[in-house]
Amino acid sequence: MKLETYDILILGAGHAGSEAAHIAASFNLRVGLLTLPDVPIASAPCNPSIGGVGKGQVVREIDALGGIMGKIADLSGIQYRTLNESKGAALQSTRVQIDKDIYAKKMEEELQKVKNLSIIRAKVKKIHRIESEYLIETEAWSYRTKRLIVTTGTFLNGVLHCGSEVAEGGRIGADPTDGLSQIFEGIQILETRFKTGTPPRINKDSINFQKLEIQPSDDLVNNFHWNHYSSKNDRNLLQVPCYLTYTNKDTLSIVRENKEKSPMYNGQIRATGARYCPSLEDKAYRYVDKNIHHVFLEPEGLELNTYYPSGISTSLPKEIQQKFVRTISGLEDAIIEQYGYAVEYDVVDTTQLDFTLQMRNLPGLYFAGQVNGTSGYEEAAGQGFIAGANAALSLLEKDPLILSRHDSYIGVMIEDLVTEKRDEPYRLFSARCENRLMMREDNSFTRMYSYRKKMELNDQIDHYHESRRIEVEILQNLIDVKTSAGDTLRIGEVLKQPTLDPVVELQKFLEAADLNFRMDVVREVAISQKYAGYIAKANVDHARSNSKTNLKISAINLEKILKSNNISFECKQRISQYRPQTFEQLQKIPGLRPVTVAVIAAERI
Repeated sequence: MKLETYDILILGAGHAGSEAAHIAASFNLRVGLLTLPDVPIASAPCNPSIGGVGKGQVVREIDALGGIMGKIADLSGIQYRTLNESKGAALQSTRVQIDKDIYAKKMEEELQKVKNLSIIRAKVKKIHRIESEYLIETEAWSYRTKRLIVTTGTFLNGVLHCGSEVAEGGRIGADPTDGLSQIFEGIQILETRFKTGTPPRINKDSINFQKLEIQPSDDLVNNFHWNHYSSKNDRNLLQVPCYLTYTNKDTLSIVRENKEKSPMYNGQIRATGARYCPSLEDKAYRYVDKNIHHVFLEPEGLELNTYYPSGISTSLPKEIQQKFVRTISGLEDAIIEQYGYAVEYDVVDTTQLDFTLQMRNLPGLYFAGQVNGTSGYEEAAGQGFIAGANAALSLLEKDPLILSRHDSYIGVMIEDLVTEKRDEPYRLFSARCENRLMMREDNSFTRMYSYRKKMELNDQIDHYHESRRIEVEILQNLIDVKTSAGDTLRIGEVLKQPTLDPVVELQKFLEAADLNFRMDVVREVAISQKYAGYIAKANVDHARSNSKTNLKISAINLEKILKSNNISFECKQRISQYRPQTFEQLQKIPGLRPVTVAVIAAERI
């Protein structure tokens, strides 16, 4: 069998694998990206979008670190919107609807331009550990590598469910890979099973758009990629709308009447699904008094004739899917091009990984993406970047790249993964971040500056980082200037006024002074000043939480916690399940949001 050698080899070319390969090759190392022949690179088998609540921050952090998800999202973006627009800047997130075919095509083109990076299309048969290296066997070739990064998504022992129909595979139209225990010879890796799902795809020509609420693209939303910024936010592709409709009593009645046919509820599926991305079956059976749920109809591409109905993920039989879909306003004549289905798959125990995503007892072996039990393209890409960068840094005997949870959404995710056993798919959102008022989209470059500099790559983005940092520093110094000759308020104090828009006020001040700064820099400095007091308070809350570690929680106080209006229903469920007796035990409850811990500490419960 033919043998080829690489410094770093990545298994799987999804969003995690693409980011890992791109950044690893940036260190002038020989990198191989091995993927199944019939699966597009960086494909979007679920919702055709990049970003979202908490996820938009991750995309901008990846971009500021030198990753490529934001760039490819811009090149394939067909709609831009800001989520949580009615809330403060810290909770606002960018979401880009993508043409999924163009996204995959552009990602492959981008990776093909990277020197020292080879794309290999083959199915893995076996993986061996030989001394400090790994040998990967395929049908025709063997590949030897010093660092191996596994980013296999839902393909490890993947099983598809649509009603009583069961088939092997990580997604429709693609072969599965064997389980971890089968392909890792002699390596014992703890496994559990998770589940994800997807809704049916609707034929565009069968939708009555006149009955739907239109959601147009927003020209004012900034592009993701740092080098795509312009005052007009020019788009690469035609912008198209999404549409909104709702389920109703008839929709949910059909689902409830067919509970025994649901693989999730009749025992056919035993894996755990994502609590924060429930299927329509979950909505029907868990919330029996609620029949109205949002259904967002999202175009899958400019040339594709299908829409993705976000909000009705299902694995019910095909005839049931057809029946309940046609109860929804605008979809009375809907034709289903691809039926919804669920996927069960293997995941690793991420507590065996260190903060670089390397297996603690198996040096040189890294895991990233959905195989780590996460959900979402963005979470996968963030992990892929961290694994790829650290695999390269370790080979070059340089210090690792470890992001702190106090200034990075990616850092929050990595710490959560490696310190807590997962009992459900992990989703990153703002409530997990203690310091989220500081961890905003607008200051991603400032937050990622030191991390990017530590990699010592000295590429074009590093020069941009430096020039932008200087501009931010100059503007921050300027806000100490008085607003006018007779005014005792500094402009910095004006920006904190609750009734004023800090960006507008700072821009007016600069125009009056005949000063010109980049608009994204103006926005960052203005919002940072607006939030300065809140950020200081958040730091105090964090210190208060740490000081309560050994405090006891009485039965009376526990009941107060469970009755608090400031704690989410999901977190109350977790607390009720574990019934902690000390504050330290409370802090260690798996899946409990850090902001909940801060609330409990602040309320002195």
